Amino acid sequence: MIDAKLYSARLLAAAARPYLATVLYALHLVESRRVPTMGVDRYWRCYVSPAFVERTPIPELASVLVHEVSHLVRDHHGRSDRFARVHDLSGPAERLRMNIAADAEINDDAFGDGLVEPSGAVLPALLGLDSGQLMEDYLRQFRLGRLTEAMAWLDCGSGADGLDRDWELGPDGADALGEQEREAARFRVAQSIAGRPGTASRGWRRWAEEALHPPQPWRDLLGAAIRAAASAAGAGDDYTYGRPARRSAALPGLVLPSLRRTPPRVAVVIDTSGSVSDADLGSALLETAAIARAAGGRRDLVTVLSCDAAAHIAAPLCRATAIPLIGGGGTDLRTGFTRALRLRPDVIVVLTDGYTPWPSTRPPCRTVVGLFPGRPPSYSEHSDHVPDHPPPWARVVRIG
Repeated sequence: MIDAKLYSARLLAAAARPYLATVLYALHLVESRRVPTMGVDRYWRCYVSPAFVERTPIPELASVLVHEVSHLVRDHHGRSDRFARVHDLSGPAERLRMNIAADAEINDDAFGDGLVEPSGAVLPALLGLDSGQLMEDYLRQFRLGRLTEAMAWLDCGSGADGLDRDWELGPDGADALGEQEREAARFRVAQSIAGRPGTASRGWRRWAEEALHPPQPWRDLLGAAIRAAASAAGAGDDYTYGRPARRSAALPGLVLPSLRRTPPRVAVVIDTSGSVSDADLGSALLETAAIARAAGGRRDLVTVLSCDAAAHIAAPLCRATAIPLIGGGGTDLRTGFTRALRLRPDVIVVLTDGYTPWPSTRPPCRTVVGLFPGRPPSYSEHSDHVPDHPPPWARVVRIG
């Protein structure tokens, strides 16, 4: 009876969300009396409570299945681990907070159009927050307290928050999917969403766009800048007792604070000259959102400038989709560097097609250059123009 209800629910879920059919059928169902309701591990196994299945109608089970696979497809376990490392978070309470934030990211537009809203679903409105945001955004806006008391039971497994459970089978258990299998399934979902525009919600379309056009690994590229910012003059003022210093062990009875890793101030200069295509500008927006995540999710530390032959608006990053990109003329990113350096950033990121003069002297901060795919220059009056190469003091990566 339990298997029949689950299989019927999976069929209903695939009919309501056909772009998720691949992952719904790749998911291995495991009966477990130790899981509160239903949860997933990072190896794409779904643990279901027999009691929960018996008392839950099939339409609601279908919605819960869609919810659980959404954790896996959106890599909530990996994102939770990264957020925890950057923000020095540990313990089950913080992982519960991540689970709640991940649920809010999924549930804000998951239901309707063939899926009912499950009882107890965590919605952004229950936290007093706006919908349409990412897990990382929600995490910065709420803490466990009165609004979350009714959510203490929540447990979607390590696939939602990255914390392994004792009721999970682990990497060596049966029916675990390997990394390549998981990535292939995610790619199939992204292809299905892109191939049928308008059938998926806005949140899923945003995810698919990033999955098919993955941003550069800015976390790795900015790692040195983050370490430099943490050790720079003034960084010593930022102490925390949340993680005592290692040297406390040598001083019995004393607890010494440790230095908190400080995210860098980042200035992003986007080339908006006439030689940059709309597709390149779209890639620049995706990269800017990735840069904000690599900077610890602190969008207030990221400033964006659009620049052609002159530097235009310099504004703190609020949403990547709301960045005003002004330009369309010639190219001279030296003005963008000049404007960016007035902000005293720890690192400058330049997104450009490379057809520009570069500063003659090295800036006093680290510089990363993201190059759009190359194309012949569009200046007919300069058909013999050979663009300058990025200077050797810049870390250069190619986008796309």
